[in-house]
Amino acid sequence: MITVGMLHSKKHPSKVKKAFAWAAVAKMEGVNFYYFSPRNVNFKTKVISGYVYEQGEWIQKDLLFPDVIYNACAMKTDEEIDVYTKLSDIIPFTSHSVGNKMSVYRRISKMPEFEDYLIPSIRVEQPDIVLNALTKYKKVMIKPVSGSQGRGIWFIEQDGEQFHKIVDTEKTTTNRKQLISDLQDVISEQAYLVQPYISCRTKDGNPYDFRLHVQKDGEGKWMISLIYPRIGTKDRVTSNISRGGSMGVLRSFLEREFGDERRNMRQTLEKFADRFTNEFESTFDVKFDELGIDIGVDENNKLWIFEVNWRPGNDEIVFEVAKNLLPYAVYVAKQNKTT
Repeated sequence: MITVGMLHSKKHPSKVKKAFAWAAVAKMEGVNFYYFSPRNVNFKTKVISGYVYEQGEWIQKDLLFPDVIYNACAMKTDEEIDVYTKLSDIIPFTSHSVGNKMSVYRRISKMPEFEDYLIPSIRVEQPDIVLNALTKYKKVMIKPVSGSQGRGIWFIEQDGEQFHKIVDTEKTTTNRKQLISDLQDVISEQAYLVQPYISCRTKDGNPYDFRLHVQKDGEGKWMISLIYPRIGTKDRVTSNISRGGSMGVLRSFLEREFGDERRNMRQTLEKFADRFTNEFESTFDVKFDELGIDIGVDENNKLWIFEVNWRPGNDEIVFEVAKNLLPYAVYVAKQNKTT
């Protein structure tokens, strides 16, 4: 029987919603499953102190190394990364990071079929780069290069000598000198990029985008598991669910927002997901088990790539995700045994 291990930085699985979903699906599929964190790995004995879900609770046990590892999140500390690296040398992982926003941007820019879907992005080395972008585009977004879940995103609009800024729901108006000072403060803490603002809003004025969630199945083939709109509140410029947005139903959303064009838009999104996923993965030397591709649609119905995520999070669909990814993890383990 195949054993699947879920590697996560959090110590206990009760703090990770997807852990229970995987345990439940594994039980139904007849697969051994346990949860563990980097601190629980002993390379000398090849034993992991992991958690098994039994009779309604998580029980900690000493377990042999698994046949395959579902790496549920990115490792952050040096110690975590060291364990991750050592494990990946001896056990197959189901996925790998796609890199930060700028590396993903550069990769897609070399994909001729999809270059036109890219939002121009420039690394912010100094405040003048943002000011130059504002002169050119009037409205811009600045985002952390390695950020996630909509954190740290700024919207800036130039209005003569004034600049209107929105961070989360906080709106401020400032002058050039103060804006330069504010920008200097944030770029000194972490790397940022600047992009022209793409207006993607519903008829009611809410920001939205489409999440194209693609996964590998039990045969190692890509499939579209779900496409859904993410709709933000009017006082924000992004639609991230983790920042107050909500998950919509694709069919009713398309009917309301696109009317007679709803079928064409659905087909456009599905074809894009299929073509992009295969082409994007082919540019890497590693394989992925899932991707979350966030797509914006401007007032001319043109598609724009907002972001590509390797571990797209959504607590509302953890069971649906596990039902596809666990069979794929088993597939990876079996493939590894035959090579």
